[in-house]
Amino acid sequence: MAIGGYGGRMSAVNGSSKPLWVDNHCHLDGEDDVAAILADAAASGVESLICVGVTVERSRHCFEIAADHDGVHATAGVHPHDASDGVAGLEDLLREGTERGVLVAVGECGLDYFYEHSPKSDQRAAFAAQIQMAHSSSLPLVIHTRDAWEDTFDVLDSEGIPERTVFHCFTGGPREAERCLVRGALLSISGIVTFGSAADLRAAVTSTPIERLMVETDSPYLAPAPFRGQKNRPALVVRVGQEVATLKGLLIEQVALRTTANARRFYGLNP
Repeated sequence: MAIGGYGGRMSAVNGSSKPLWVDNHCHLDGEDDVAAILADAAASGVESLICVGVTVERSRHCFEIAADHDGVHATAGVHPHDASDGVAGLEDLLREGTERGVLVAVGECGLDYFYEHSPKSDQRAAFAAQIQMAHSSSLPLVIHTRDAWEDTFDVLDSEGIPERTVFHCFTGGPREAERCLVRGALLSISGIVTFGSAADLRAAVTSTPIERLMVETDSPYLAPAPFRGQKNRPALVVRVGQEVATLKGLLIEQVALRTTANARRFYGLNP
């Protein structure tokens, strides 16, 4: 089934002059009308989306969405909130997703000490296990980290950072950005970059080479300004790109071209 029922890939519905985008991190598995969301995204120039799994069960649902819609790809992982449930079944699911051709990454996984819904020890164990799965499967790794920078780097350094690693919804400042970049990781920028309280994040985006950046919505969460308070959607990744362009003194077309190329290369997507 084509995205939004258009009969082709998302990019086919856009005029040649419209920039093409990849929303490299969104959550579609809880949505009632995925087709409408994808049609809205396509109309804004979003050519591909990464539907991110946060539990084994929800990751499997992401597989089904990716199988049913062109331009949608899936990840499989266990979020730190659910780390106390363990990672049983995830390795088998990764193999299944690879065989079906819908899987593009491991995650999101990592550490979240802000909420600490799972004990820190469980979070670290689940994170380490998924890093090893990324290594053994040669898949990219999608990291979630909140209020846990030191332990995140400690686990990564202990397990070895996968060749393709991204810090999704990056919220650090220039110092944290540099520590990610020296480890070879990319930074994915969400709508938080448009928030008035995000001065450190904007400074990090300004100092980070565009070759190391991707853009995301993390929808249905974190709608960018001036849409705060509304439900986020993949179409609004364009607003994130606009803010990145302003911060880096680039044309929005340049940001679209580079971040889309970065995402295609990172996830192994065909244009």
